[in-house]
Amino acid sequence: MTDVRKRLTQLRADAAERASAAASALAELIHDRQSSTDDDEHDPDGVTLSSEWSRLSALADAATVELRQVDDALLRVDAGTYGICSRCGRPIPAGRLEVRPFAELCVPCAEKR
Repeated sequence: MTDVRKRLTQLRADAAERASAAASALAELIHDRQSSTDDDEHDPDGVTLSSEWSRLSALADAATVELRQVDDALLRVDAGTYGICSRCGRPIPAGRLEVRPFAELCVPCAEKR
């Protein structure tokens, strides 16, 4: 389980970094939007502030969700239930955990969801 914890900890650090970067970019965008009087919605040559806002918000949300999933997986490691499907109680195949290390459901249960 040491390798699992190490991998999850690295995934958590990566997600936290992405969340922080997105939050910083959003803060900068808010600042730019407040100090701008340009009509960016009608500028055919540039990306609009609202579309950039949507993109950054989606990135921040995805990173936050991943952080929560990794934290939950770390709790399962501590509880000794990591790699066990939370719905049916069967082992989650190693291949699934390799692709999705924070998976809490086996493939059949995930497909039912």
